[in-house]
Amino acid sequence: MKPDIHPKYFEAKVHCGSCGREWTVGSTSSELRVDVCSQCHPFFTGTQNIIDTAGQVERFQKRLERSARA
Repeated sequence: MKPDIHPKYFEAKVHCGSCGREWTVGSTSSELRVDVCSQCHPFFTGTQNIIDTAGQVERFQKRLERSARA
């Protein structure tokens, strides 16, 4: 077998962008970012939280109001 062909293995810090939770996992990257994790995803929590990072929810609600008036 060839020596030194495997990638480096790190204790990666994972950061959730919506709830701010951080934890560590093993990975070939030193840092990972996720949009939602199991602590804030609606499937796992049983609740519906609107996580809007780009203003898309407000745009959709405005379009919905305009179509309801028409």
